[in-house]
Amino acid sequence: MTVLDNKADQAVAEAPARRPVKRSRLTLRRFLRNRWSVAGLAVLVLLYVLAFSYPLFSPFSYEFHDTNLTYDPPTVTHWFGTDNIGTDMFVATMRGMQKSLTIGLLVGVISTLLSAVVGAAAGFFGGFTDRALMWLVDLLLVLPSFLIISISSPLFKGASWLIFVVLLVLFQWMITARIVRGMTLTLKTREYVSAARFMGQSSWRIIFKHILPNMASLLIVDATINVGSAVLQETGLSYFGFGVQPPDISLGTLIQTGSNSVLTFPWLFYAPAIMLILISLSVAVVGDGLRDALDPSSTKARRRVKRKKEAAA
Repeated sequence: MTVLDNKADQAVAEAPARRPVKRSRLTLRRFLRNRWSVAGLAVLVLLYVLAFSYPLFSPFSYEFHDTNLTYDPPTVTHWFGTDNIGTDMFVATMRGMQKSLTIGLLVGVISTLLSAVVGAAAGFFGGFTDRALMWLVDLLLVLPSFLIISISSPLFKGASWLIFVVLLVLFQWMITARIVRGMTLTLKTREYVSAARFMGQSSWRIIFKHILPNMASLLIVDATINVGSAVLQETGLSYFGFGVQPPDISLGTLIQTGSNSVLTFPWLFYAPAIMLILISLSVAVVGDGLRDALDPSSTKARRRVKRKKEAAA
């Protein structure tokens, strides 16, 4: 027994030590195991690339109108048919998807960054800064965003669509800012934050180096949710004429135009509507997959681990 124990101890001592797996790599592995989320991400990337590279696949342009071929149903030549002035609907849908995806991405990223900075600053500094920022958050929460954007929209007719992005961001960040503030109140009492203070690091350096990185999982999931929400908000506001203004187009403006012909010329409505559904579903499953990958204690993650254990048994 002694000889065997010595050999076992020697084998353990000589065995190469395993390097700890980085959290980012572990998160990536968990995400890649979720087939639906990977498929959703692939669809999003494909749609975004297709929206900007459609001239490689279509001989038509958005400025070209074939007046001799109006209200033509989907064919081999015109994949999504044509509208009342002979515009190729595939080209129009891709051009509208450019605007909707870009607006959704910008609003999602900017609103998440804004909520992170404001919430972390309020929780870390406290005092007057906390009261002032939270007063601003409470004020924006009670304001009717749809009504304000619809009233403000006519004032910016002919202006850049980036103004619309600013209006959407203005009413998108407040709830996450409150969550970030609450988490900051807990994190700022941790030992590593106290050590950073004793080392003479500035408050903003502590926030960006020690506070916000520990909320990365929350902020990443929040960004994906904001992207999907922004796309739907842009579509809804554009549908009622309060969003993207002519000559620009988006999925919302195309759906609004096609809704009048949904029974007579259905391709005018269903082409942009199907693209909107694909974008919304893809963003939803990607956000769901990121949540499970970043939070192993979530319900779906626990069920997945339990199924694997049962299969192994």
